[in-house]
This record gives sequence, structure tokens and C-alpha cells, in this order.
Amino acid sequence: AVVAAAEDRVELHSLGAARHPRAALAVGTEGTLGTAERYSLHAAISLLTLTTERSRAFQAAEQRIGAAVLGMLLAGESGHARAAAGDLYGALLDAPFRLVIVAATSPVPRPTATSPAADPGEGGLSPEPAADPFTAMLERVEAAAARAGEPVLVVREGDRLVLLAVDQGAVADACATYAGETDRARDPGAAAAPAADSALAIGLSAPSGPVAAATAYKQAEQALSVARRRGRTLVEHEDVAAGSVLPLLADDAVRAFADGLLRALHDHDATGRGNLVASLRAWLAHHGQWDAAAAELGVHRHTLRYRMRRVEEILGRSLDDPDVRMELWLALKATTASGGVG
Repeated sequence: AVVAAAEDRVELHSLGAARHPRAALAVGTEGTLGTAERYSLHAAISLLTLTTERSRAFQAAEQRIGAAVLGMLLAGESGHARAAAGDLYGALLDAPFRLVIVAATSPVPRPTATSPAADPGEGGLSPEPAADPFTAMLERVEAAAARAGEPVLVVREGDRLVLLAVDQGAVADACATYAGETDRARDPGAAAAPAADSALAIGLSAPSGPVAAATAYKQAEQALSVARRRGRTLVEHEDVAAGSVLPLLADDAVRAFADGLLRALHDHDATGRGNLVASLRAWLAHHGQWDAAAAELGVHRHTLRYRMRRVEEILGRSLDDPDVRMELWLALKATTASGGVG
């Protein structure tokens, strides 16, 4: 392409052998290029194209090595992973690291035959940024790692990314900063709406090492699940483990289970033949202490014993089983939080 303004000329030349070039060379001149200048330009384009293609090939090779290292870590082959990591990722395995899983909160668009993103490039590289929801976050992470001079391993697993990053390093900070900005943008009162590629959920494991990589992966998945459920961009496993289990009862599947478990008791109480649900709640709250629970309900302890036998008969479960008591207590908490069974 040639753009002319008065006597000045600007020529744009694409670089790279792929169908959709990822770089361009702009050449400004005061007039038309001569033959010698044209040959020099073509030589420069060839050299830059070669450099671009080699960079892409190196990037693809790094991605393959990273995927192999992660696969060996998760398979419990930490020794082989360390040997394969070499100088490229070895520093990650010599200090505590965080395993990060990033997933889109909505389906990732698939490239079509007519879209620019249809060409994924060589070596299995990611689609063009316009079709990839991870682009903005990944650019932030890689830039932070480059500035800090710290390694980061990035592996694409279908519709999500897996990162291995130094604990308390620049990459972890970049993830937290990105998540904070995204959550503020999602606030209805925020001046700016969130960008299209910011609909991500991120789960961080606790600090880990090569031997416990599989455990860290599960931790990151659990944190990711909580982030999605709570509508947050980022959740750390340590926050989940240190918090209460009660907020997790807000899950629709848990409420459905609770409603089904207690439905028969609510149906019984609706006939006016006794308040089994309230009696069960009081008895469980007092750890099975008959006198204390009966006093709270204002009934005789024999009446409460009768009601608990009716609970066992209706549910077909024994209250002597600690697992049954646990399930009933969580069901009562879940239905109370959601308004109860109608």
C-alpha cells in the first residue's frame, strides 16, 4: 500500500508468510524509490520476514515445551519436568509457584472459515485477538513478567488457560490488578462498561511446589468454580479454604437437593399435625440435647422424642447417623437462606 501526501510517500509492507501477517513495515520517502533503493527495501523485508517467522516458530516451540512440562508435573513426574524445563522454565520449579486457571464466563467464539481468526497461525498459536477473550489479560501478564524478568509458563487447554507463575511475583500481581479493574468496571455504577474480552474467571492455587502440582491444579479449579458461582473475576484457594462453607450453599444444585430432602417434612407440617421442621432444627442446633431443644420449643422432651421418631419414619433415615444429621443441617441452612420450601 502506498500513501502519498504532497511529495512525501509512505509505503506499507506486510511481514510474515502466514495468510494474515502479524507485522508491517512502514517506509517513508520524499519521492519514488529508485532501483537500488527498491532492492534494499526488498532485502530488508525478506530479513524481517525471516526474523518474524523464526520468532513465531520459537514461540510455538516454547508453548510445546511448556505444555510438556505442565503435563509431567500433573502426572507426578517432577524430576522429568525439571529436566525438560531447563533454563526456560527451570526457575519456576526452584521456588514456590502459583498455578492459575483462567476461563471465559461465556462460550469462546470459534473461528469460522470466513473470519480473519480462521487462520490460527503456525504451531497451534492462539486465534487472532479479536476472537480470543484471553488477549487483554494475557498481554498484561506477559508484559509484567517481561518487566520483572521472571518466567511464566502459559498453556492453552481448550477454552481456558493454565499459568504457572512465581508466588508473590509480578504475574500474580498482574492477575490481581486485572481482576480488580474488571470487577470495578462490572459495577453498575461504574463510568465505563467492561470490555468484551474481560468476561473471565480466574482461580489461583495456594503456593505450591513441583511435587504437589496436581494438588495445586485441583485447588485452582476449585477457586475457579467459586469465582464463577459468585460472579467474581478472581478467587484464591486460600480465601475459600479460610472462609465459611455456608456461602457455597447458595448454589442452585444445593438448594434443589435441600428442597427435595425436606419436602416431605414440610408437607407433613402443612397438615397441621406438628412442626417437625422447627423441631428438627432446634434438636440439631442443640446437638441432640433433648431438654435444651424441648425448652426452646416450649414442649415436653417426650413430645420432642416422638417428633424426631416421626422425622426418621418420614425420611427413612436414622438420626443416629452423623452424615444424615450433617446433610439435614446443611439442608435447613440452605432453605433458610433461599426462603424455604413452599
